Amino acid sequence: MITILAGTNRVNSRTALVAQRYSDILMQKNVDHKLLTLEALPKDFVHEHMYTENGLSDEMIVIQEEFILPAQKFFVLVPEYNGGMPGIFKLFIDAICARNYLDNFSKKKISLTGIAAGRGGNLRGMESLTGIFNYLGAIIQPSKLPLSDIEKLIKNNELTEEAVTLITVHIESFLEF
Repeated sequence: MITILAGTNRVNSRTALVAQRYSDILMQKNVDHKLLTLEALPKDFVHEHMYTENGLSDEMIVIQEEFILPAQKFFVLVPEYNGGMPGIFKLFIDAICARNYLDNFSKKKISLTGIAAGRGGNLRGMESLTGIFNYLGAIIQPSKLPLSDIEKLIKNNELTEEAVTLITVHIESFLEF
């Protein structure tokens, strides 16, 4: 099973729009997958005991057991926030890794897609995540997808043909990885 992680909790984000397209393409290819946008996180998951083995809330355990633990591969889509990744995404990783540490990402394959309004496609954010996921024992696909100038790749709240082609090629590459 593949989990698509949209790494922001911003409502109606471009990242969620791109993540939905990933899901649509995987569905067309009959690939078993699930989509998690961080909008679904419980509002109170950040608390003083979140870094302890038993500190994960029941809602976060459900998310971990449905989307993280059974996945063998992940598409991680991360928007650029202040030259990096959203803090909520790092908090999410930190919180779930307090429980079943080795079972979350270790030896699992991860593909990274950066989303940015600028021309870099969130290369810095993807490099930061590469270091984090390497530390957690994940296997990172070497070819990352930086989606630069995201505003130009969306027309009428739909991805352009160019963007869909880039995503499709990226998906096919990861399925072979």
